Amino acid sequence: MQAKIRKIAVFLDETHREMGKEITPATRRAAAVAVIENPLAGRFEDDLDALMQIGAEMGDLLGRKCVEALGIAPEQAESYGKAAMVGENGELEHAAAILHPKLGAPLRAAVGSGAALVPSSKKMGGPGQPLDVPLGHKDAAYVRSHFDGIEVRLNDAPRANEIMVAVAVTDSGRPLPRVGGLTTTEIVGKDGLR
Repeated sequence: MQAKIRKIAVFLDETHREMGKEITPATRRAAAVAVIENPLAGRFEDDLDALMQIGAEMGDLLGRKCVEALGIAPEQAESYGKAAMVGENGELEHAAAILHPKLGAPLRAAVGSGAALVPSSKKMGGPGQPLDVPLGHKDAAYVRSHFDGIEVRLNDAPRANEIMVAVAVTDSGRPLPRVGGLTTTEIVGKDGLR
């Protein structure tokens, strides 16, 4: 593995009741976060390939950790998302290099498929700042019941020369969805939209 990982944290969020109503089965979201050394911290570099390769590693590792936390088979995953926060000695493009060119394919493999784009966010920050990971249905972007997100936060990350990389996976949509749109039973799953 090229990534120098300082720590990994895994979060599981289950909602059993909302607005006085029982949610059966509970809606569940998992997020896995890796805090890694930024090999390009403190200097400008035209070639971001090292970070792109790390992105591929993170898609596989963190995607599998989310599926394991949910206790599901990969194909039972419904939504996914990704995010990265770069410490002060990095730049926003470092987060983009981790997230965009190569993280998606290994994440899709970890969740058993995925026709839709993986929602993403990136930011610069420091220890204890929250990082929001947007979520969307893995096969059909128009499924509004799965427009969601999960916040992750680590009290000691990212440090100045680090990047905090997060992947989130769900086995369901939001609790009590009722804003219309395509339903999960109507998904075709070919174009990533419907």
